Amino acid sequence: MKLFYSDHFVLPLPPDHRFPMAKYSLLRQRVAGELAPPHELHEARAATDAELLRVHELDYLRRLIAGELATPEVRKIGFPWSPGLVERARRSVGGTLGASRAALADGIAANLAGGTHHAYPDHGQGYCVFNDVAVAARALQAEGMARRILVVDLDVHQGNGTAAIFAHDPSVFTFSIHGARNFPFHKETSDLDIALDDRTGDEAYIDALTPGLDEALTRSDPEFVFYLAGADPFVDDRLGHLALTKPGLAARDRLALDACRAAGLPVVVVMAGGYARHVEDTADIHFQTVALAAGYQAAGWMAPTASPGDGNRAASRWPSRS
Repeated sequence: MKLFYSDHFVLPLPPDHRFPMAKYSLLRQRVAGELAPPHELHEARAATDAELLRVHELDYLRRLIAGELATPEVRKIGFPWSPGLVERARRSVGGTLGASRAALADGIAANLAGGTHHAYPDHGQGYCVFNDVAVAARALQAEGMARRILVVDLDVHQGNGTAAIFAHDPSVFTFSIHGARNFPFHKETSDLDIALDDRTGDEAYIDALTPGLDEALTRSDPEFVFYLAGADPFVDDRLGHLALTKPGLAARDRLALDACRAAGLPVVVVMAGGYARHVEDTADIHFQTVALAAGYQAAGWMAPTASPGDGNRAASRWPSRS
């Protein structure tokens, strides 16, 4: 399975910053040591301005590159501005773009970063500078590779930026299952939202996810899926507030990937959030997701059953948001 990485593009952070940047290098080291031969690991390229501008506004991109964001805008992102921030954000998007093309060829691929679902067209938020999944979805559509796309967002935080970007676009269906009282405190409206109470554990989570996946797949009739496999529903996550165990998160991953595989859909897996008290736990959860996906790919991933020429069935089957 092709895997894309960008952890060696360092984002300079103060030593007391709470974002666990080390999780990315820990994940790649473990993947390289235990799972993937070198030819399956690919350095993510930098997303171009043209690719980013399919989603993000020119003024935001220009001011971000020039270091001219206002202090409140930088604070909202949560990272100090630097040229390294811009480069790292471009590479994170590039990893999802590369994984998208690999998934079209192989059925499934992964970005060992990505899932920056809080970024809006005109601003970043919550450690998200650009919205990698939105940019990749628009690239697939622009290149005629997929028309109908499903975003399955299982990060503990609602994918508010993604929901807002595609709010009036029936060609991209957004499904988010998240903590009801967690960040962002103003939620957008996804095509399908499932909000869970604090301390929701493995069994209740799976009971909610199972019909949610079925509904999302039925309503969206997708040709391509992005799966945000956040590690932050973990019971010991500092920002998560749910109570899933590592076996519960593995069951979540199997459920999501089984459903996509049974439908014959190409899938890109991105890591999204993870803030465990011990960063090794976050890296371990991400690794079990990647290992599971690689096992599916090694066993053979079914070819897609739909093609972009099948017509825009999604537009007539999805009810408008309310």
